[in-house]
Amino acid sequence: MARTGGVMIAVAAPVDIASVTVVPGHVALLTISHVLAQCLAGLCGLGAILGIVYTAVACWLIGRFFAREVAAPQRFPAVTIVKPLRGDEWQLETHLASFFEQDYPGPVQYLFGVHDACDTALASVEKLRARYPGARITVVADARLYGPNRKIANLVNMLEKAEHEVLCFADSDVCVEPNYLRHIVGTLQQPGVGLVTMVYRGHNAPGFWPRLAAALTNYHFLPGVVTGLALGRARPCFGQSIAMTREMLTRIGGLAQFSHHLAEDHAVGEAVRRAGATVAIPPIVVEHACAENTFSRVFAHELRWSRTIRAADRSGHLGAVFMHPLPLALLAVAMSGGALPAWALAGVALCVRALLVWRTDRATGKKCSGLLCLPLWDAAQFAIYVASFCSSGVVWRGTRFRVDANGMLSPVHDK
Repeated sequence: MARTGGVMIAVAAPVDIASVTVVPGHVALLTISHVLAQCLAGLCGLGAILGIVYTAVACWLIGRFFAREVAAPQRFPAVTIVKPLRGDEWQLETHLASFFEQDYPGPVQYLFGVHDACDTALASVEKLRARYPGARITVVADARLYGPNRKIANLVNMLEKAEHEVLCFADSDVCVEPNYLRHIVGTLQQPGVGLVTMVYRGHNAPGFWPRLAAALTNYHFLPGVVTGLALGRARPCFGQSIAMTREMLTRIGGLAQFSHHLAEDHAVGEAVRRAGATVAIPPIVVEHACAENTFSRVFAHELRWSRTIRAADRSGHLGAVFMHPLPLALLAVAMSGGALPAWALAGVALCVRALLVWRTDRATGKKCSGLLCLPLWDAAQFAIYVASFCSSGVVWRGTRFRVDANGMLSPVHDK
């Protein structure tokens, strides 16, 4: 800067033009990234809004579902309870014993099956034989397989020893109320009904991870099924509890045909519908044991179930994104840079999800607890949902399988 004749003159320092670098592509890239983030924030926000609407509707529907009356039996036919077993599971004897404590005046056969005569599950069966000396207990140990689905093979092997016309298939980790058989038989006797199945909720072993597994079942799966049924979108059949007559099983061609299915229960239900009969779901809930004691086990188990649903109903599984309003709202928060409307949306999503938890527990007669863990539950369920689209492989009973577009299993052989 120089002073000349009282006039201040500013002299700029020399500028090396070659040293100035203009990167218009970088600026454009930043602009595109910002626009893309805003678009994604808008999409996640819209998804969260639709998810909030879905959750509010589910809050109403789940109460309506369990408020229905159950048909009473007109007669009490003999029933065979078919139980496939494998290994000494958590509280196995207690779960099996709930089927012996039925308020049902008709004859009942208890049919247990294993692939290995030395299976540790048989110790619980022997204890039950001692506890209930008057019960008709039959055990089948048969190693024959008909495909990769070992559960179907076990059932097929057992049916050779089934004595009665009404067949009740129930998983080993299911616990039921004393009126279970009455409700099943009463529903099965309704006109046009060919199969009776039941929704279920999780009953967890002690510990954080089993509690997480139960929460994923109780507050995502259960309300989702009830809502899907009410909207006419769901066509479920749950392997935890299936009842049909021997005549209906013969009409659909038996169980061996499902030995390559991942979702064999869904396939059985569809076969009954194709035969012109109805799959009925009474407003009764059974309990399914959740005993996975590590995150990896919870994740693997829930991922298999999510991929099972994906294999059975691809469009429905895709639409299930709206069952996750809280994670979608939090993604909108992240994408928008913490915009206040996105935070407000997350607050509303959290409130309606908490309401659904409370409504579900009230409808199923359970005490509501654990709401402080709700964000973690929802985040875990959303992660499992996203992961279900990333692979066609599942791990079932320690064996890895690949699932094709038709839901068929094929073993994966490690190289």
